[in-house]
Amino acid sequence: MDNFSDWPEEIVGLPRLGPDLDIDIDKVESLEPDLVLASLSVPGMEKNIERLKRRNIPFHVFNPNSLEDIAADLLTLGKLTGIEERAEMVVEEYRSMIEMYRGIAEKIDVKPKLYWEWWPKPVFTPGGINWLTEISTLAGAVNCFASEDTASFQTDWETVRRKEPDHICLVWVGVRTQKVKPAILQKRPGWNEMKAMKTQNVHVLEEPYFCRPSPRLLIGLQKIASIIHPEHYPAFKETHRDLC
Repeated sequence: MDNFSDWPEEIVGLPRLGPDLDIDIDKVESLEPDLVLASLSVPGMEKNIERLKRRNIPFHVFNPNSLEDIAADLLTLGKLTGIEERAEMVVEEYRSMIEMYRGIAEKIDVKPKLYWEWWPKPVFTPGGINWLTEISTLAGAVNCFASEDTASFQTDWETVRRKEPDHICLVWVGVRTQKVKPAILQKRPGWNEMKAMKTQNVHVLEEPYFCRPSPRLLIGLQKIASIIHPEHYPAFKETHRDLC
């Protein structure tokens, strides 16, 4: 596995094969894997795929953008690893929770605008073809950049300022939560006058629960929904970390 993988806990002792964008293909080959699970969720991972092809190492590529894509990938993974029944049970629970939150969201009249910051400079944010746009909707809110027909959209501080989001959600890809510094927002021109800044609706959120395509996105959903609409959704509890 790559150097940054940290879930589930059982993988901690497995061999580390380098950063996700530059896997040590010699080490991979030496392990003689029956199957490599590859990803294209971050630009630049294509290089790993080409190396696997050249070495004739068996692999399967996942590249989901939506919550339903993730469900389909879980079922595919179940087939590839011979645990189809287990995968079907996980997906059933996964879809059930999504539908529960969809039902709550449909009854909410006021939908606040969320700005999700994936990277601060250059500024990247999820567009309409992304699970965070769906999670925003399921949490009774709207992604400010949902109209952009892309999974990841590059923008700038001034465009975000003009969007006037009600909430700012900082989830920098690949950065640990404790290293995200919300104070830097105050240095951006005009940002101190933004509604979200004045109301202190700036949220530093866990990257694994919002940026990585897995069932743990539903933990993120539970958390952000309880923050945005505590009057409508169940309170978030630390025990939710064990749901997926």
